[in-house]
Amino acid sequence: MLDIKFLRANPDVVKENIRKKFQEEKLPLVDEVIALDEKCRAARTRCEYLRSQRNAISKQIGALMAKGQREEAEQAKKSVSAMAEEMAALDTEVNELSAQIRERMLVIPNIIDPSVPIGKDDSENVELERFGEPRVPEFEVPYHVDIMERLNGIDLDSARRTSGNGFYYLRGDIARLHSAILSYARDFMIDKGFTYYVPPFMIRGNVVDGVMSFTEMENMMYKIEGEDLYLIGTSEHSMIGKFIDTLLEEKELPQTLTSYSPCFRKEVGAHGIEERGVYRIHQFEKQEMVVVCQPEESPEWFEKLYHYTVEFFRSLDIPVRSLECCSGDLADLKVKSVDVEAWSPRQKKYFEVGSCSNLGDAQARRLGIRVRSKEKGNYFPHTLNNTVVAPPRMLIAFLENNLQADGSIAIPEPLRMYMGGKAEIR
Repeated sequence: MLDIKFLRANPDVVKENIRKKFQEEKLPLVDEVIALDEKCRAARTRCEYLRSQRNAISKQIGALMAKGQREEAEQAKKSVSAMAEEMAALDTEVNELSAQIRERMLVIPNIIDPSVPIGKDDSENVELERFGEPRVPEFEVPYHVDIMERLNGIDLDSARRTSGNGFYYLRGDIARLHSAILSYARDFMIDKGFTYYVPPFMIRGNVVDGVMSFTEMENMMYKIEGEDLYLIGTSEHSMIGKFIDTLLEEKELPQTLTSYSPCFRKEVGAHGIEERGVYRIHQFEKQEMVVVCQPEESPEWFEKLYHYTVEFFRSLDIPVRSLECCSGDLADLKVKSVDVEAWSPRQKKYFEVGSCSNLGDAQARRLGIRVRSKEKGNYFPHTLNNTVVAPPRMLIAFLENNLQADGSIAIPEPLRMYMGGKAEIR
């Protein structure tokens, strides 16, 4: 959410940013906010004036009574009563106007970084760099579900009976590999100096409002019926929510956290064969990284975070590339975002396995997260998040890139200690 002072002073900048995101339907919101804000401030000013007048007159009533000027005192009481009624009405008006302003401010997109490429959708995202040499073996690479089934590692039919489409049973060495990847990711981030967390897997509605846009929430999150609780779509939601309504000391920054959680997503819409199997599902597990830092440090942390994901995948000998998201592909809270995509030998192309985002102070402003500083005064920190790894989607890249001609799967050295020393899966 933008600072209303910024919007008030720079309406043309905010409108141009909306145009860059190809959301022209939101342009009227800027003028609506300005008009509502003027009314709200006028009502507050009037209320403050009445309060000072009421206090002054209230002090006079006792003196008038002491002098025997009962009629004048009664008249003063009536004035005080009338002022109180008007102030109550003004308070109601301020609350209503403030709610209307916030409703619109939550929809107006964050100001994107000047370096973000301008484009309408993900087809106009820009490749930054490739890491590792993409390989296509001489033998045929089967569909990822077929690889798992040949290794007796997945049962989709039973999952459909118990839970419906978009769910799975992993078993045997494939299930163990899934856990091994998460364990390795946990230790990988701990070695980078991050503090490990297992967060709550449900959060309240006010936290949801703070960490994401309403449209994202509607398309992603499952609500617990009859309760003010939502299943998290990523542990970033819990981890940023952890700081709601807190005043951090500047010396406590940066906060560098890595968290494990299951994730639950509606995944609304129909998807092609490449997004079936275990690619786009309602339930998966994930290792995330989250940073809360001083505003001037967030660009450096952004670069660090997505390169950690690149390093993680390259340590498992999986070729990847980084892709900068264009303006039209950025969620409204994001200032800048880079996707990491892994190479698929079967499809002979890259596909998304992680996303790194700098949200500026938008989440902190929504959630009331502030930093105490003697030099700068209290301010809102910047928040960033990035995927370390999200199996079982990552399993697709792993299985395809480590498939051997005889159908076995090679286990890279970093994972073997988590696989009981196994060098391959047969």
